[in-house]
Formats: sequence, C-alpha cells, structure tokens
Amino acid sequence: MAEDKKIDPIAGVETTGHSWDGIQELDNPMPRWWLWVFYATIAFSVVYMVMYPSVPLGKTYFKGTENYEQRVDVANDIAAAKAANSEILGKIAAADLETILADKDLRDFSRAGGKAVFLDNCAGCHGSGATGGPGYPNLADDDWIWGGDLAAINETINHGIRWDLDDDTRLSEMPNFGADEILESSDINNVSEYVLSLSGQEHDATAATNGAVVFEEQCVACHGEGGVGDQGVGAPALADAIWLHGDGSKEFLTKQLTNARHGQMPAWDDRLDETTIKMLTIYVHTLGGGQ
Repeated sequence: MAEDKKIDPIAGVETTGHSWDGIQELDNPMPRWWLWVFYATIAFSVVYMVMYPSVPLGKTYFKGTENYEQRVDVANDIAAAKAANSEILGKIAAADLETILADKDLRDFSRAGGKAVFLDNCAGCHGSGATGGPGYPNLADDDWIWGGDLAAINETINHGIRWDLDDDTRLSEMPNFGADEILESSDINNVSEYVLSLSGQEHDATAATNGAVVFEEQCVACHGEGGVGDQGVGAPALADAIWLHGDGSKEFLTKQLTNARHGQMPAWDDRLDETTIKMLTIYVHTLGGGQ
C-alpha cells in the first residue's frame, strides 16, 4: 500500500510497500537499455503490420504496402523445382519401367520422388516403412498377392483392388463358405485344420486329412495345390505362414472361411499422373521384395 512505502536505509531507494517474510521490494526503475529495446519492438511491429499482411478484415485481410504473399513464393519455388527437374522428369515420362530401373540416375530420382509420393498417399495404410499391418499388405517383403514385378505393381497402383470406380480394378472375392451355407461347420473345421498343416502349425491330423478333400473341391481352383496361391487371381499363399487379416490361428481361419474379409485399395490413375505413378512403382519395387 502507498502508506507503507518508505526509503530503504541500505539502498536509499523507495520501496513499493510490498513485503514478504520481512523482505521489502525496492521500486527501482527498469534499465534504460531494456526500455529502449521494448520500445523498438513495438515500433518494429507497427511497421511490420503496415508493410505486410496482418489485420483480418472480414473475409479478406489488410495486404500491406509491400503486397507480399507467401503463396506466390511457394508457387515460384515449385515452378523453379519443376523447371530444374523437367529434363529428368521428361526422360522418366518417355521411358518404360525396365529402362528406368536399369538407369542409375533415373532409378535414384524415381526412388526419391516415389518415396515422397508414398509417404503422402500410401503410408496411412501401408505404414511409413511400407511394412503394412493387419489388413494392409507388407510391401517390403517378397510375398505378393497380385504379383511383385514392375508391370504388376504398376497395374495395382493404377487400378486399385476392388475399387468400384475403376472398371479395370483388380477383383477377387473369397466365398463366405459358412455364412452362405456352402460348407457344413464340420467341413469348415476340417479345412481349417488342413490349412494349419500347410503352414506348419499344430493341427488335428485326422481332421486335416478330411479337410484336404474339401480343400481340393472348393479351394484349389484359386489357392492352388498345397495352398501355394495364385497371383493371377489375387489368391494369397496359405503355406508360407504370412497372413493378411489375422494371425493364422484356428479361430482366425474358421472366421475367414465362415465370413470372408476383403480389403480394398483406391485406384490412383485418376489422382496421380503417369510419371508420378512410374516413380511410385519403382520405389515400391525397390523396397526389397520386388520380383
């Protein structure tokens, strides 16, 4: 309080009147250099507000005396980057995938560009390292459902999988053997045991023997003899212990046979240009599992 102010006998400076635990607060002025810096920042902010975009004005804003826009800078930077890369992008556009893969400069540029496109468009499902997850294939191994050569990867990217908006989409569907009463529950149990045996898991040998007969009648046409799969129709291998939608357990196999799960991938040919898809194809192919 004002009436508590007094001159400190040691410092000779008036106190503020505040006291804490017997300690008096001195009313020293701020250092001059600090005040001048503070005033300079205020002046700078006023000048900046006048020169550059600053104050909102309804649906628009005060554009400033310099009429500066970061969007213009970004557009110019993008244009400059495209101009700098136009030559090599032209070569990629004109070359086929095998030529790009064989040429170190084109391959390296495509891998770098393809990675950026992948992280922007594909990592949300396949992961930033392309290792996938439940329901999303691992693109960094050598296990492929629709094929892992350049042409197959390129077609999958272009047309997607079970994508209703593309007439050329990859299309395959496993029947709902249980839900649609194609098989009895005992047959489903036996086929599950047979598939367990194919992937080297613990199984009932008698049930698996019976399941082999049902598998031959119902499943071989797609999954092939011994469950080796068929990339031509998008039927995954069942003998490699790699599972897309589950863990390969008896419970999972029974559910899949009863009411099959199917994934879906968008077609990218109407979202990305041909050159970009080429670069993305090269990147996926060189992740480690390209055929």
